[in-house]
Amino acid sequence: MKAIAVAAASIAALSLAVPAHAEDKRASPHADVTAVLGGKKITVSYGRPYVKGRAIFGGLVPWGQVWRTGADEATTFTTEADVVIGGLKVPKGEYALFTIPTEKQWTLVVNKTAKQWGAFKYDAAQDLGRVPMTVAGAPKSVEQFTIEMVPAGKQVTLKLSWDKTVASVAIAQP
Repeated sequence: MKAIAVAAASIAALSLAVPAHAEDKRASPHADVTAVLGGKKITVSYGRPYVKGRAIFGGLVPWGQVWRTGADEATTFTTEADVVIGGLKVPKGEYALFTIPTEKQWTLVVNKTAKQWGAFKYDAAQDLGRVPMTVAGAPKSVEQFTIEMVPAGKQVTLKLSWDKTVASVAIAQP
């Protein structure tokens, strides 16, 4: 009986470890980036794909189309307080972030449906709004897609870097 109990406990422990192991098998690891603005937390959760020798913008990520802004699930933006992203008033809550890259400018899309897979069922009717992003060449090639929130006085700069491109937009208190 004792051997059966030990075997059952071992099987239960292994089954609990499976979800964490499954996460390790993703081609693109996931990350959370957090900043504090006015004493309230802002978090971006996203998948971090690699360049792997591919043509990224205008190739893997087509120009002029809604992009999930990372890999796997849509990138999420969670804020504990109302904020203003590039002039767009964003109430406290959780949202999906998409981008529309073009050769000359990017657009950040804040969508009210936070939990969705990629941009496959993206619905523009659910957009809270869209704002232009500043785009520049990266000082050096960035192999793995990276999102940062860089404090800058009384605001935070949301910065997306991948391959040879950096797109950014300010986040401030209302």
